[in-house]
Amino acid sequence: MRDSRYDILFEPMAIGPVTAMNRFYQVPHCNGGGYRDPSAAAEMRGIKAEGGWGVIFTEQCEMHHTSEITPFIELRLWEDKDIPQLRRMSEKMKTHGALAGIQLAYSGINGPNLYTKEVPLAPSALPIRTFTNDPVQARALSKSDIRDLRRWFVNAAKRSKLAGFDLICLYGAHGFGIFQHFLSRATNQRGDEYGGSLENRARFVNEVVADIRDAVGDCMGLTLRVSLDETIGELGFSNAELREFIEMNRDLPDLWDLAQGTWEDCSGPSRFKEEGAQEQLVSGIRVLTSKPVVGVGRFTSPDVMVRMVKSGTLDFIGCARPSIADPFLPRKVEEGRIDDIRECIGCNICITGDMTMSISRCTQNPTFMEEWRKGWHPERMNPKGESGNVLVIGSGPAGLEAAWALCRRGYDVAIAEARTEIGGRVTLESRLPGLSAWGRVRDYREYQLRQRPNAEIYLDSALSAADVMEFGFQNIAIATGATWRRDGVARQHVVPMPIADNARIYTPDDLMAGRMPAGDVVIYDDDHYYMGGVLAELLVKNGANVTLITPSAFVSDWTNNTLEQATIHARLDEMGVDIVLNRGVIRIGTDHVVSNCVYTGKTRTYPAEAVVMVTSRTGNDTLYHDLVARQADWADAGILSVRVFGDAEAAGPIAWATYAGHRYARELDEPDRGDALSFRREITGLAAE
Repeated sequence: MRDSRYDILFEPMAIGPVTAMNRFYQVPHCNGGGYRDPSAAAEMRGIKAEGGWGVIFTEQCEMHHTSEITPFIELRLWEDKDIPQLRRMSEKMKTHGALAGIQLAYSGINGPNLYTKEVPLAPSALPIRTFTNDPVQARALSKSDIRDLRRWFVNAAKRSKLAGFDLICLYGAHGFGIFQHFLSRATNQRGDEYGGSLENRARFVNEVVADIRDAVGDCMGLTLRVSLDETIGELGFSNAELREFIEMNRDLPDLWDLAQGTWEDCSGPSRFKEEGAQEQLVSGIRVLTSKPVVGVGRFTSPDVMVRMVKSGTLDFIGCARPSIADPFLPRKVEEGRIDDIRECIGCNICITGDMTMSISRCTQNPTFMEEWRKGWHPERMNPKGESGNVLVIGSGPAGLEAAWALCRRGYDVAIAEARTEIGGRVTLESRLPGLSAWGRVRDYREYQLRQRPNAEIYLDSALSAADVMEFGFQNIAIATGATWRRDGVARQHVVPMPIADNARIYTPDDLMAGRMPAGDVVIYDDDHYYMGGVLAELLVKNGANVTLITPSAFVSDWTNNTLEQATIHARLDEMGVDIVLNRGVIRIGTDHVVSNCVYTGKTRTYPAEAVVMVTSRTGNDTLYHDLVARQADWADAGILSVRVFGDAEAAGPIAWATYAGHRYARELDEPDRGDALSFRREITGLAAE
């Protein structure tokens, strides 16, 4: 069934004393579960094993209590009592022949130790580097501390072996690993044998690898994740110095794991990073070592994967986000089902789970991190209930996901779309600058629905309550989306703001429909996600002079959680957008807006021939309420249920919509759980008094 051109991706390859069954390598990635939700994280990795990944890694695992990154929730291997939850994960990883890997992390200059209250340790005494700018400094490691740290790594390696892992990844990339801190002159300013020359700066990692190899190297493969380029200037660990380091230490680990310098650089969204964006930095490194190399680049195309291997650039195809969007990607390639792959759209919603210390989501795969909590499998649905058919009204992300999931359960589904094209907000937003990959949310579901004999799509089909009552469908699923408000109501204003009668007010809906303001345009962004920044870019490209005013301290503030905020700010500044932070808008005139400082209330006037309101959205739920008002007539019409979900119920990011659609489909005809939780959770056991 497999296309022969992909055969090379399924060749076994050794990593030290162990062998991977193929070249699909799930690199370490976070999930918002960590030590708090061990079974949820374990089941998620187990699903990837079922999906055919040859190598599956944990996220970063804090290997000692003197270096932790609270409030962020990662795995922990501080003592023997942490072994059982990690063993559960390794066992799940190995259920279908994959190698189970654990990433051991000592965060050093990135570990503020807010939970343990230990004094942070790093190569040099410098302020802690965290996302939250904690006012804490690290103490420089003494020679005695370095010996202790080497011993702690050995202890962690031995515990990893007891926990059942086949591979150990030593974390030295993204600024989060002690090995990067020693290698980089920006964080290593020592004057002893561990500082100065590259040979000296590489001493610590050589010692740790040798120590671990002596302890467990006969049965566990050792990988080293290193930064391709810190991209921070002359003091940083550059790509040229990385190549020199690898050539000097060509046989150091059993595999070289190459990743871009910062997490933002490495996992940039599709808006700013194409597939395989790190290829130039990786190219040519493979010839410097006799050991295999893995690299990343949001690989979604099997053809690109093959090219990376056949060109000698990579030995393994490293994936984090693509393995989340479709845990069954390898199996689908092997079975010749390329069109069935749910391609990652690079929105980075998965990363927000880690950044917000919550269970992660995926826009494309709503079952991500719900495999254990709710028993959701990405490829299998629960059996159909007692009813037989569903009318899904609206073909946006919520409606399409609900329809696709309902079809798989066995229901007959009709989709009624008021517009002349499907996709709802996904179709409209994918036409905005940089968001074309988001169209995959629509494309995947449309393709799948077109293959199903129990699904029909009706375009240009706006429906009234009377229409719905006449059709005879048993279940009515209303996913009619939401409309952007033009009255300013959001966070700063809970009631409509004063707006002059002749003021030209636009919303994102207007711009996406092609109604474009010109001249001096103010964007008032009280939404704080991507839309304000994207529309600023669109307007500049259309010739407008744009001022973006936001009450936040950051433009597109919430995109700090998707690792793109700094890039958005830089892009808009380069384009000439006047970015006004920490100011709201309190009044709109015909040719100006009045802005207030969020701290002092002092006002300032900005010229505005037009204002684009990026504030909040109102659910398009009129049809739902009309149907509820006629509930007494449902039985005569054969209607068993009417539900509203997605943006029509409560607006949110696209991932919230696909999740809502999937949940509706899963729960249709299922018994009412009453007041019980809709998911499983784990409770920390009490210690003996």
